[in-house]
Amino acid sequence: MTINQTSWTTLISAEALADTLDQDDLAIIDARFGLADPEQGERDYCAAHIPGAVYAHLDSDLSDHLRQGHGRHPLPRARDFTDRLGGWGIAPNQQVVVYDARDGAMAAARVWHLLRLLGHKRVAVLDGGFARWTTLGLPTTAEITQREPTCYSGEFDDSMLAQASELADSHAGQTPLLIDARAPERYRGEVEPIDRLAGHVPGAINHSYALNLQTDGRFRSADELAIAYRERLDGVEPERVVLMCGSGVTACHDLLAMEHAGLPGARLYADSWSGWISDPSRPIATAAADRQE
Repeated sequence: MTINQTSWTTLISAEALADTLDQDDLAIIDARFGLADPEQGERDYCAAHIPGAVYAHLDSDLSDHLRQGHGRHPLPRARDFTDRLGGWGIAPNQQVVVYDARDGAMAAARVWHLLRLLGHKRVAVLDGGFARWTTLGLPTTAEITQREPTCYSGEFDDSMLAQASELADSHAGQTPLLIDARAPERYRGEVEPIDRLAGHVPGAINHSYALNLQTDGRFRSADELAIAYRERLDGVEPERVVLMCGSGVTACHDLLAMEHAGLPGARLYADSWSGWISDPSRPIATAAADRQE
């Protein structure tokens, strides 16, 4: 076994992870998930995964669907998530690496953010995901990982989360600056393939998570990300930024990108668009309506 001397807190390359697979305090989480087929990720995990990885399911492990009015993927209770971590044999002092199929948006960045809510700093997303790992010919296994259960205790830091009540006046120029990480056509309200209503929260601006990526699914460099986000923030401090998406999952990708770019402090509106529209009294904006004003 190797004693770890490194701490990864945003991204880790496939090459770096491969070099440290035998370190004694490393825990790996496979978070592959597909919206069209929610069980595909677990089937893929059972067929082949990075040695030592446990599987985390977005619906059953990383969300609490008993919480009504909080969108399609409500945040789990802290106690439920820490119980999962303990069952997976993950302790608070371990280096965690999490990956999904490719770009981190479904749902590696979600795991990264949940751990950060617990104050777990040593957690990083595998840059390029399982696709990059296999492209490089790195080892995989179909053996299901069985780690010794441990105890993980902690509470979520609610100061890292935003509530709908804070966003009601954002269109009037008040804080916070709300950034929507969905695809531009969904933000504009031109199409809506998932949620029952199209549009965006009034006052929100758009910065699709896809802008964080190179064509091969890896993140752009920290310097490139910093330039892009500073332009989008237009002088607003990161601490005054709230990120959202359709259900609070891909918005974590923007949070991760900002952290990697050296712009920490933004918060997540976890309910996101699907939670916002659960209350019919809340206003909805579209690009067409914006042009008419």
